[in-house]
Amino acid sequence: MDTSGIDLLKTVLWQQFGASIKMLENSITCCPEDLWTTHPKFWYNAFHCLFFLDYYLTLPPVGFSPPSPFTLSEFEDVMPQRTYTQSELLNYLNSSKKKCQTLISGLTAEEMHRQWINESNTMRYSLLEILLYNMRHVQHHAGQLNMLLRQELNDAPDWVFRAS
Repeated sequence: MDTSGIDLLKTVLWQQFGASIKMLENSITCCPEDLWTTHPKFWYNAFHCLFFLDYYLTLPPVGFSPPSPFTLSEFEDVMPQRTYTQSELLNYLNSSKKKCQTLISGLTAEEMHRQWINESNTMRYSLLEILLYNMRHVQHHAGQLNMLLRQELNDAPDWVFRAS
């Protein structure tokens, strides 16, 4: 792929991945405090999504550790010991968004073929494929959160067409 093709791919990939992250952010932001504290499915889905957004952006993923105050509870299939606040999750989202944008902007033809392999060797993807996998995962959970908002509040954030 020539330079113009790689530049186009990076632009489109960021615009769509960034839009997925923005939709997740909008869902978290739109959740009222009472729903956040009484509906653990909401905050937990948001945390789960952010944890794996960060993990799938980590190169190499072996030895991954989320930032404080988060733990590796997602790898252990247990709920975190406490409810994370919207502010904590939005800070995590912003750091992962920057991490994603930096990773995508630095892509080269060679980097796209770089292997992303988890510690147990059960997930083996090219960097390009793990980015697409990750974007799908974010959009899946943003959709779940929007559905919860519609069910509980009869309202949800609008669709985001692309990030800038």
